[in-house]
Amino acid sequence: MNDLAAPFEILLADAFPLPAVRAIEAGGNVDALWKRLEESGFLEAMVPEAAGGAGLSLAQAFELFVAAGALVLPVPVAATLLVRALLAQEGASTPRGPIAIAARVETLAQGGVRAHQVPCGMTAQWVALSQGDGWLLLPVAAARREPSGIHGSLRADFQWDALPAEIIRAGSSVDWMAAGAAITAAQLAGAMERVLAMTIAFANDRVQFGKPIGKFQAIQHQLAVVAENVAATRMAAEIGCTAAGCLPVLLRAAAGKARASEAASLVAPLAHAIHGAIGVTAELDLQLFTRRIHEWRADFGSELHWNRELGHAFIADGRGALEFIRTSLIPANKEISA
Repeated sequence: MNDLAAPFEILLADAFPLPAVRAIEAGGNVDALWKRLEESGFLEAMVPEAAGGAGLSLAQAFELFVAAGALVLPVPVAATLLVRALLAQEGASTPRGPIAIAARVETLAQGGVRAHQVPCGMTAQWVALSQGDGWLLLPVAAARREPSGIHGSLRADFQWDALPAEIIRAGSSVDWMAAGAAITAAQLAGAMERVLAMTIAFANDRVQFGKPIGKFQAIQHQLAVVAENVAATRMAAEIGCTAAGCLPVLLRAAAGKARASEAASLVAPLAHAIHGAIGVTAELDLQLFTRRIHEWRADFGSELHWNRELGHAFIADGRGALEFIRTSLIPANKEISA
């Protein structure tokens, strides 16, 4: 864990307690809370030291992404960390406000752009997306924003009928699907760790037939499955973020997100099963986490999308499973220790 992770998590927990998360999901304003983050300097964690940041690589920032997931932040903190770093590398100006990432983009006939299902689009002020051989930032204020319509969801679609004057252009191309997959897998790891802790606490506190339900073998088996998948998610997500620079290695990001999304499909329902009927109630915090876990499962590609990519790469490699895993998915020792 890097030295920034613990104070970063303390700041986030203070700025975005769960009541604030609930209020923002209901349409509350994020400006005052976001201002605290900008004034803290943590949003420059991945910006190169020469540009005034801490110079963290994607691998070194992993715990920051996990912390964002563990607190189910309703703002795109992880995406903003990454985009600010990439802007600094390009020598481009960095705007104030939350920055979301759009991986599904279409160019309209009149030169406009439409971005589909942008994570945290409802609380973003800017959207990063690819165009041609490069990428750019578009201001949300100049777009038509359409919420997903799903309860508590922060996804949104955007349409810019024409590119506004306030755009910020960057030169080099970025695989936003892979970048978003890597940081989302880390957020899933953080959220599922919180769900595991909440579920263990409930199983120890809830008494039935004279003893805590956590003493029953059937519940212990379910908890073991949850714990196994949470541990696997953290390991896979960390591999997905193992890279020397700000951007992930494609196949590692694919493996990390595929495993995290697969785990999400097991962890969330099992946690609800252990909690019983109370788990789905709005009053219980569990549903704040499981709803976000289900949403993040699909963001930047589900397990189906990334397992297909891994399968195609394996077939094209042609050297056998062990050699493919060793050379394409497992980081070198020097990368792990960096």
